[in-house]
Amino acid sequence: MQRRYFGTDGIRGRVGMEPITPAFVMRLGWAAGRVLGNGGNGTVLIGKDTRISGYMFESALEAGLSAAGINIRLLGPMPTPAIAYLTRTFHANAGIVISASHNPFYDNGIKFFSADGTKLPDEVELAIEAELDKPMTTVDSAKLGKASRVADAAGRYIEFCKSTIPMNMNFKGMRLVVDCAHGATYHVAPRVFEELGAEVITLGAEPDGLNINAGVGSTQPQALQASVLENKADLGIALDGDGDRLIMVDANGELVDGDQILYIIAISRLHDETLNTTVVGTVMSNLGLEHALNERGIEFKRAAVGDRYVMDMLREGGWTIGGEGSGHIICLDRTTTGDGTVAALQVLAAMQKSGKTLEQLVGSMYKYPQVLLNIPVNSDFNLGKASNVKAAMLAAEAELADRGRILLRASGTEPLLRVMVEGQDAGLVQRIADELATVVREAATESARLTSNA
Repeated sequence: MQRRYFGTDGIRGRVGMEPITPAFVMRLGWAAGRVLGNGGNGTVLIGKDTRISGYMFESALEAGLSAAGINIRLLGPMPTPAIAYLTRTFHANAGIVISASHNPFYDNGIKFFSADGTKLPDEVELAIEAELDKPMTTVDSAKLGKASRVADAAGRYIEFCKSTIPMNMNFKGMRLVVDCAHGATYHVAPRVFEELGAEVITLGAEPDGLNINAGVGSTQPQALQASVLENKADLGIALDGDGDRLIMVDANGELVDGDQILYIIAISRLHDETLNTTVVGTVMSNLGLEHALNERGIEFKRAAVGDRYVMDMLREGGWTIGGEGSGHIICLDRTTTGDGTVAALQVLAAMQKSGKTLEQLVGSMYKYPQVLLNIPVNSDFNLGKASNVKAAMLAAEAELADRGRILLRASGTEPLLRVMVEGQDAGLVQRIADELATVVREAATESARLTSNA
């Protein structure tokens, strides 16, 4: 069945526009309570990032869940992976995250975790959508759900993060810059690294409801690069608005992306003899990552784009390490979902165990030149029907031959078409990417014109 509301990472959109409205979110809470709430006798955790609209949607979810007879534990601003962890430790029926991740403040979204701290399977999301079609009802007043706040949620999560590295390890003598994107990690990530002995300089840790991801965080790391150099730090850590992505910066101010972070963690696990033969990336993962892992006897598998698909492949194969170039890093030997803070700790642990700097660890992986361009398109734009785009792509693939690869795909979270070109020759890669982007823009403009005239 086709999902109407759920995308690759929950339900997301512009605040005030369907479906991201208080009325819909209240009904969504009710529908989720009906499906996940153990027959009206369950508990659901709600956490959020720092967007101003989070207050509104928290109240809407609370009302819907209560109407379904579900008890609510309110966590306040907490990283997405913290909500996954706390859902397990509270033995709750589900966890709900109010966040649009790396998007601007005027977007928001709702995503769910199951009782075991993993993303919901497709069939459960479909069941929630089916409930949304039914008239909303309210349980008897004596059975309405109650709400309470969890006062020590941040402390619980901080201790969990610290537990993912060896007990005898600390980072005394290290100077780190930690960029929290004015998001959900602002009050937890700096404390994790400080309590492990590091000197921490913070960026993006003053949220005001409107500045989440604005000029900071994993999608805009320029401020972090400058701060690392200015403060002569050993490295920088950039998280996104909800704390499940990680991008790093070495002491020279050079970016270290998710593919490189995945490589560092995989090689460290290989040296510890705890890697079970295979690492999972996506169709967007750099070819250099695949080659570097293969050279060390590690098999590399590619999933569709989206951390849920990386997770699905890991679970199906019984593997533990996977991730995306965008910074979603999954360490199933440590936690149940992508976690930027936990992933950063694994990199710091790899540095300490090897005695190498971040730039030295990254240096043994060669990255192929890769260009990724995001082209705005209408939500009804059909790439499969754009014959001019297909022809341009076939011509570009013939020109690249066996020296690279091309991928065109629609974003699962935004009205964008992503054009990715990768190859050995940086100039050729850039030119082909620009040419393809021009053809896509033309096709998108023509599609929009035809739609408006229909």
